[in-house]
Amino acid sequence: MTETQEKKRIVVKIGSSSLTSRNGEISLRKLVRLVDEIALILDDGHELVLVSSGAVAAGYRKLGFIERPKKLAEKQAAASIGQCLLMEAYSERFGSHGYVASQILITRSDFLDQKRYMNARNTIQVLLERGAVPIVNENDTITIKQLKFGDNDTLSAKVAGLVEADQLIILSDIDGLYDDNPRTNPDAKLLEVVNEITPEIEAAAGDSDSDVGTGGMGSKIEAVKISLAAGIETFIGDANKPNILFDAVSHKAKGTYFKPNAEQDDLDVRQHWIAFNSSTKGEVIIDDGARVAITEEQSHLLPQGVREVKGTFDCGDVVVIRHLNGDEVGRGVINYSADQLREIKRLKLREIPDHIKVTKSEAVSQDDFVCHTNITTPH
Repeated sequence: MTETQEKKRIVVKIGSSSLTSRNGEISLRKLVRLVDEIALILDDGHELVLVSSGAVAAGYRKLGFIERPKKLAEKQAAASIGQCLLMEAYSERFGSHGYVASQILITRSDFLDQKRYMNARNTIQVLLERGAVPIVNENDTITIKQLKFGDNDTLSAKVAGLVEADQLIILSDIDGLYDDNPRTNPDAKLLEVVNEITPEIEAAAGDSDSDVGTGGMGSKIEAVKISLAAGIETFIGDANKPNILFDAVSHKAKGTYFKPNAEQDDLDVRQHWIAFNSSTKGEVIIDDGARVAITEEQSHLLPQGVREVKGTFDCGDVVVIRHLNGDEVGRGVINYSADQLREIKRLKLREIPDHIKVTKSEAVSQDDFVCHTNITTPH
């Protein structure tokens, strides 16, 4: 690391297409080259979390399949074998550079629960502090469709928010984001820097032609939205380019750099969980004054500003906050149960009686609130 270079916490996502050979199996040559580049980054003093696909690709041939299986049970069986083989290869190569690799398998339900979410964060924190390389993948052997992240692009963005990364690097089988599909339009131009995800940017994303992984360019843009909301710079580039990772860290790589909005308030770890990982339990409808207070005046949402309560929820749950006109104002951790808020509303109470015991007088604290402008993708 040079004197002018700051230590970074980096999350790198490597997709299946970046690790496999033409016949669909894991390419040891590709894996070794990428690990060697990661080792250079670590040698420079940076911290790195690796989000790696490839378990199914590494295992399906061992089960006698000629092609990547399509049925869920077959893919999960392949992943159960492939994850072992993949980690063995990673562990051996990182070990040759003097680094210890660790395995972290998670499901979306681990992110839905705040305690498990923070436990994952604390575990990764210890690994990074001790110089290890956490290798994260979705637990494909047991995850059901309803609880899947969808793809490892989304997972990598959520992991980047979890560990408060400085940079997210997503490696693909294409140079980056073009203004049109470069596979069908030879005049398509690479967008080297993107400062805002506009509808035009989303339309230009399209899909990847790869039949190995699950995430096309469209999913990568959705992932970028999540990382940018946390103020994390994101890079998308071609995994097959020599030194792509090392150059991406120093902003010298060919690809697309997505820059967070400097004027936007970055979400902290708790707010990132509220916005992109929590499961909402109900809704509270608020009036004009309450909306102004919580969105413009950076104040709290008071119980008296709640006009209507929908659904059933308890103190500590995450709720959707809507205006009387139906527009979503944001989401936040509620300090009252639905029944308590209904009682306050029914009695038109200006002061909260002693029998409604809560730890905070406000319904939603500003620190536990995320404005709708920061919630750019569905759960």
